[in-house]
Amino acid sequence: MSTTAYTTAEDLLRLPDDGFRYELVEGELTRMNPAGSRHGAVIVELTARLHQHVRMENLGRVFGAETGFILQRDPDTVRAPDIAFVRRERLEATGLPAGFYPGAPDLAVEVVSPNDTFASVDEKARAWLAAGARLVWNVRPEARVVEAYRPAHIVEILPEDQTLTAEEVIPGFACLVSEIFPK
Repeated sequence: MSTTAYTTAEDLLRLPDDGFRYELVEGELTRMNPAGSRHGAVIVELTARLHQHVRMENLGRVFGAETGFILQRDPDTVRAPDIAFVRRERLEATGLPAGFYPGAPDLAVEVVSPNDTFASVDEKARAWLAAGARLVWNVRPEARVVEAYRPAHIVEILPEDQTLTAEEVIPGFACLVSEIFPK
């Protein structure tokens, strides 16, 4: 009988810092390359807007790109979106763990890099939804659009002249898509 050793969420949490970020997909480590400057600028613009609204309205917590979420166990999957949001009610029920958050965030935001393929980005968005996310935004800086993924395979493409909202997840949040892209 042969067995396959795989990495667990706990192993990932204990990895020594080698300057890279990792995700764990069905027990296999995936190294995440550092992001470019445009990518980082978009993350900050959107994070600042989300954080300010969520904090003022006491809706929950916004998490940064380093935060891992356990989406599956045995084999383990831990993903880290560029931005995440978890509702206050869920945080009150689970507490704020020192390790990875158990379950998907309510909103997962991925800022698409130029070397990402459409298929891989689409697959990741659908995996977030399958794990329980209520909304996924794929932000495409090159095209200056946001793809909003919702359950039931609904995908809406929002160009920069439209308003980005998350009413079903973050009531009252709204900003123009163009506001999140650097000039």
